[in-house]
Amino acid sequence: QVQLVESGGGSVQSGGSLRLSCVASGSIFSISSMGWYRQAPGKQRELVAESRGSTNYADSVKGRFTISRDDAKKTMYLQMNALKPEDTAVYYCRAEVRLTTTKLQYQYWGQGTQVTVSS
Repeated sequence: QVQLVESGGGSVQSGGSLRLSCVASGSIFSISSMGWYRQAPGKQRELVAESRGSTNYADSVKGRFTISRDDAKKTMYLQMNALKPEDTAVYYCRAEVRLTTTKLQYQYWGQGTQVTVSS
């Protein structure tokens, strides 16, 4: 019913930048919150940044990453600057969506996009 598709991942050198995008589609009545998470090999998935009225960031990315949303396009972005090798992970998009059909709210995840930062 709802699909989240991430794009923009890739390989960069330390200090470089990438911009991730997440496009939501399907039976969407409204989106209450969206967020970016990441999971590095052997580690648990962790919150990177979220937008639910206000924005919140993990301490490790504050000042380097910026989350933004274009609600008209049902798209969320993550601008990542000054990337470090420890930012290497699969980045996932998450959204809390109220469906057009039932007006019930559910959480959805994208399939992930790989970000690799080399030193």
